[in-house]
Amino acid sequence: MTRRLAPAQRTHSTKGKIRAGALPPRPRQGRAGPGPDPTPTAGLRLYTAEGARKYVTSGERASFLAAAERADRQVRTLCMTLVYAGCRLSEALALTANRIDLAAGVVVFESLKKRRVNIYRAVPVPPALLEALDLVHGIRELQARRDKGRRERLWPWSRMTGWRAVHGVMKAVGLEGPQASPKGLRHGFGVAAVSAGIPLNLVQKWLGHAQLTTTAIYADAVGAEEKDIARRMWA
Repeated sequence: MTRRLAPAQRTHSTKGKIRAGALPPRPRQGRAGPGPDPTPTAGLRLYTAEGARKYVTSGERASFLAAAERADRQVRTLCMTLVYAGCRLSEALALTANRIDLAAGVVVFESLKKRRVNIYRAVPVPPALLEALDLVHGIRELQARRDKGRRERLWPWSRMTGWRAVHGVMKAVGLEGPQASPKGLRHGFGVAAVSAGIPLNLVQKWLGHAQLTTTAIYADAVGAEEKDIARRMWA
């Protein structure tokens, strides 16, 4: 007479075996250790697929600023803002007078590429930029109004108009290639900041990056910028 196994016995007899088609159990996760150092994200690079540089060098930046001095006053202040603050063109064009903090020496940008609105960051800028903004746009006068200048955009232009103004200054000094754009100025700001020894977390904050791995691309600076970094090691 054949003896049938009870349900509990059948379960016990197959313990440790994996049914055909079933996934093996996941290994238990240990306590997470310290995270790895930030490495550049795959979505952002300092060079094109053909190897062309996408950021302006310190020499190109100086030539660009010199040409901006000869441009229309509002074009000049826009160019200075992009160079000294490292902001996106759209963020500069969205600036209103109330977000120029002359006393603190910072410009407050709304980070427009965030998923949420009303995310702001304060970027310290040199006195020369603040003085130019006040002279050309009348910052103090606008901030003396009841609304503190909240309704007054410094550059009431479309993005295309702003892009053409900046590109016109670049063309005047013969600046061509992938770096000849507002984004090239932004990349140049990141490279200059890292070359000057600014901590990556501060550069991340000033540029409005969500991830430190995005900011880490600027640690891949080359040419004169990389030589500056190496010189500090040799000293």
